[in-house]
Parts: sequence; structure tokens; C-alpha cells
Amino acid sequence: MASANGKSIDTATFRQLQAPIKDRYRIDPTSALVTLSSEGTLSSTSIACKLSSGSAVKEAHSRVAGLHPAAGGPDASISGEFCSGDMLLDALVACAGVTLKAVATALSIPIVDGQVRAEGDLDFRGTLGIDGEAPVGFKEIRLSFELELEREVEEAVVDKLLKLTERYCVVLQTIAKKPSIDCGMKVAWKSEDGVEKSLIADNKI
Repeated sequence: MASANGKSIDTATFRQLQAPIKDRYRIDPTSALVTLSSEGTLSSTSIACKLSSGSAVKEAHSRVAGLHPAAGGPDASISGEFCSGDMLLDALVACAGVTLKAVATALSIPIVDGQVRAEGDLDFRGTLGIDGEAPVGFKEIRLSFELELEREVEEAVVDKLLKLTERYCVVLQTIAKKPSIDCGMKVAWKSEDGVEKSLIADNKI
């Protein structure tokens, strides 16, 4: 069973919840296009990047992943459940910010202040299985930096900072260069006579 707002949802209720959303996407495909975003601020004293947090993050005691409202999920500010797509962009912003700060420190580039932003476009017709041609996952991701420096630097230095940040950002490179992924699953249950049974599935992506 799925869950929302801490309450269990059965299959029929879940389908009923998603039905009007799917109908809307079929009638108006553009309404399924959603842009997620994440922002971070570079530390002025250490090699770190602080993610900007909305009210939902501030109120949550733990990071719980849930359905995005565009897929039938509840408002994160109410449920405290966050879309994993947002978390992916958070990871990208955090990693890129830390990497940029490390590279800038190594190159003696004096950063006074800096902002990192990532945006990603999703077509929810894909993840909801409405259109087989629609991609499941981000169609496009945009990563940008805005920096304030203590002094003037040459254009070649800025180009080098960007290229090295791209090259050594683990999350960015993982997204850009698809790694080999082994996806496994084990399910277990007890039969009516009390015998424990299990199945194992494995897939190389």
C-alpha cells in the first residue's frame, strides 16, 4: 500500500487519486511539464555549500521521500514528504558548490559570496505511464553559478574554474556519464501454513 500524510492508501484509492491527474495530462500534455529547482549558498569561511531550505524542510525532523503533487502526492509543506527529484537536484547543487569552492581555493580565486542553482524539467506523462514516448526522468537539467569575487580575474580563469568544477563534481559526472547499475530486489512472505518464502529479482541497467 502507498501512503500519504502518514495514512495508508489502498490500490483503489490510489488509482482514484491519480485518475484526474492522468486525465488532465492526456487532455493537456503541457500541464505535465514541471520544473523542479534547488539553490545553495557557498560558505565564505569554509569549503562548503548550504542548501536553501523551504518551510517544509525546516519543519521536518527527517528527510522523507514521497510522491510529487504532480503525480498525486500531498503538499510537502503539509506532509513533510519531499519529491526525490528535488533531492537529486539538492545533491547536484551541494556537490557542485563544494567542488567549485574547492577548485577556487586551489586556484587562489577569492570568492566573497556565491549562489548555485539547479533546475530540472520533468514530463510526468512518462513516470505515470501515460505516454510511452515521454521520458521517465529529467528531460533537461540546468546548473548555474553566480559568484562575487574580491578582485578582478581574467576570463580564462573563470573558464578554468567552470571546467574543473564540471570535471570533478561527482554528482554531475554521475548524471552526465551513466554508470553501470545493478538493480536487485528481494521479497519475502509467509504462506498460510507458516512457511517463509522469498523471491529474488536482479536486473542490470
